[in-house]
Amino acid sequence: MTIYITGHKNPDSDSIVASIAYAYLKNELGEEAIPCRLGSISQETEYLLNRFDFPTPQLLEDARCTLGEIELLPATQISQDATLFEALQTMKQAKQPFLAVHDQNHKIIGMITRNDIANLGVEDTAYGIEMLQHTKPSDLVKTLNGKEIYIPEHLHLNGKVSIVALSSHRALRYQVQERMVIVSDDPIAQKELIEKGAGMLILVWCDSIEKDVLEAAKQHECAIILSGHGSMNTSRYLYFSLPVSALMSTKLITFERSEYVEDVIRKMSRYRYRSYPIVFEEQLCGYLEAGKMLYPPTKNMILVDHNEFSQSVKNIEKASVLEVIDHHRIHDFTSTRPVYFRNETVGSTCTIVTSLFFEHNIPIPRKLAGLLLGAMISDTLNFQSPTTTQKDIDLAQRLANLAHETIDELAYDIFFSNDLSQKDINDFLQEDMKHFEITNYQVAIAQSIIPQSSLLSIQEQELKEKMEAYTKRSGIDLYVFALTSILENGTYFYISGPLAQQLQQNLDQTHFFPNILSRKKQIVPLITNWIQEAN
Repeated sequence: MTIYITGHKNPDSDSIVASIAYAYLKNELGEEAIPCRLGSISQETEYLLNRFDFPTPQLLEDARCTLGEIELLPATQISQDATLFEALQTMKQAKQPFLAVHDQNHKIIGMITRNDIANLGVEDTAYGIEMLQHTKPSDLVKTLNGKEIYIPEHLHLNGKVSIVALSSHRALRYQVQERMVIVSDDPIAQKELIEKGAGMLILVWCDSIEKDVLEAAKQHECAIILSGHGSMNTSRYLYFSLPVSALMSTKLITFERSEYVEDVIRKMSRYRYRSYPIVFEEQLCGYLEAGKMLYPPTKNMILVDHNEFSQSVKNIEKASVLEVIDHHRIHDFTSTRPVYFRNETVGSTCTIVTSLFFEHNIPIPRKLAGLLLGAMISDTLNFQSPTTTQKDIDLAQRLANLAHETIDELAYDIFFSNDLSQKDINDFLQEDMKHFEITNYQVAIAQSIIPQSSLLSIQEQELKEKMEAYTKRSGIDLYVFALTSILENGTYFYISGPLAQQLQQNLDQTHFFPNILSRKKQIVPLITNWIQEAN
């Protein structure tokens, strides 16, 4: 089953690139993996992806499985214009007793089951008579594996069927007016039946027809068909020449491919069908077997650059988390089964992912090396952050050699890739936001990294209003906006929320804290100390 690899909400470059690179590694190791994201990417991340020719990972909105992600029965279906005989043959080949029925545009309009066809034989004979009145001669020929001899422009059939047995009186004792008549190769009987007003002759054990019989058929507008079967099978198959549309049920219970499995299971409990058509834009994708939903599948996931469920995709607790690759604190992570957990005190998750490539002896392509290097530069602020380790620096140099890149030149391009004039305050406030629980308080910390503050003009009053609106809307206790300037080697702090007034004394008029760069190692501990001192 596919593995979905994702970083945290409000993803930064490290989160996005780690998911891309680790998915590549997993695929190289023979596992099917897809990189995902949990929100929009930043200008910086977009720059890196474009520079090294990587597509943006797909958006993942929920950790629950959709019907489109699980194994379904094949999408075997049949046209409404097909015969019941063709439907039975298709069911036999597919080894399933049901078929979805589609129109000329392949839109699903009904269902036909083997029981529906079997019931035709036990229904009131009036029902079969009514159906046969409108059967197409071409469908009869196809079903009977026969041959069309003569079909008049205007058929006169009442839907009734007669079988003429061999006898000395031939057709004299039969009421055949406007009926389908099954008869053998006796030309005298054939002609008598035509003259008595038969609507159609179905000839069995007959390879040809006499000229005078054909002339009589044309004179009396009596259709003639040669059957490829004997009398008994011809009479059996006759009713299978009806179109599927005549018997199909139009009371459909279908589910969309995008629906979540757990929601569908709840809906299925209202019905008692064994299988349900799964559709996309009204066209069949496959069938869901109710019996297989006793043990519903879960989505296989790997978390990178985070381990706290509060920072992960919605309903992550309902997924099967296989691995965690992270460099943050371990907080509220729990699992029901063993998990491969790789947590290291390094400056970037991409450092850990790079290590895994070398540990598995998997070559890193040039462009992927450049992408990994860019993410490491971003997350460590070009290795100036206090989170930086010697391992980050050493692996970055190896990646630079593989990518044919100069670290400082790439760092300059990355940090000046942000077009600050194209961003409004909301972009900065929510571009890279993480939620934390600090001494029982709900705290959101958004960090935006810019080359220098002089490039940005922020109206403090507007900033305050936006932050207050967010705290009220989200119900958090404290909102911290950290604006980190690379060239000034420090961070500007802005705070809002119920706790803000108690902490305001920690900020001077400039709001600037020199040498504070890392959210993980500096900003979170700093805010934690402020809260503890206030209490």
